[in-house]
Amino acid sequence: MPNNFEEYVDRLQKKIKKKDIKDHNEKIVNLFYNPQNWGKPPNSDITVFLERRGGPKNYFLGLYLKIVNNNIIKANFVTDGCGVMVATGSQLTILIKNKPINFAENLMPDDIDNALMGLPEEEKYCTHLAIETLKDLIKKYKQKELT
Repeated sequence: MPNNFEEYVDRLQKKIKKKDIKDHNEKIVNLFYNPQNWGKPPNSDITVFLERRGGPKNYFLGLYLKIVNNNIIKANFVTDGCGVMVATGSQLTILIKNKPINFAENLMPDDIDNALMGLPEEEKYCTHLAIETLKDLIKKYKQKELT
């Protein structure tokens, strides 16, 4: 009996993933099922962070950076949002990790959208929330550095 149930669950998961890929694309679905840089790191690995809610669905997004000599050496995120929001947060951290602050500061929502091979129009607000959070986080970091 357990074998039949396990096979049923496996088939169901494959159907769900196939539909997700049809509705979005393989890159988005892979980052949703296997997010990169997920989770809040220990405080010793955080130079600056920002946690906020936003967008039309009021998703939570936490962004945590470790910065050394104006280079982002570690970037992590958490969200309570949908699969696209998870993929967006993941892609953002991939784009900015091991990059200078000025690179991250100049990112635009389209940069994440392009890296994800195109989001559905009705879900592009995820990229806007991610970029707004990043830009406000960089402002916070720069103000902190001035004091």
